Amino acid sequence: MPGPGRQPDMQQLMKQAQKMQQQLAAAQEELASAEVTGTAGGGLVSATMTGSGEITALTIAPAAVDPDDVETLQDLVIAAIRDAQRGVNDLASRTMGPLAGGLGGGLGLPGL
Repeated sequence: MPGPGRQPDMQQLMKQAQKMQQQLAAAQEELASAEVTGTAGGGLVSATMTGSGEITALTIAPAAVDPDDVETLQDLVIAAIRDAQRGVNDLASRTMGPLAGGLGGGLGLPGL
């Protein structure tokens, strides 16, 4: 049977969980509204992506357009999108990482 000292511990855990949930929601909102731009070909192609992974802009410099070499342009577009995705992943790690780490051991509950 739990002693009288167990109740404050559970209340404290619940408060910590609520606080972390609020921080996580705020971080997710911040991440979703952030934009990251990736580039390729020394800036010939750039892709802008939101933190939630939506591509919002794609810019291709006229110098990158060669009708005889469409494959290179395709590769540059893919590389710019991948660069933007890496930036989003880095941003997500910085934004969400501390919170995710806190969920693992911060509450002292197994499986969280």
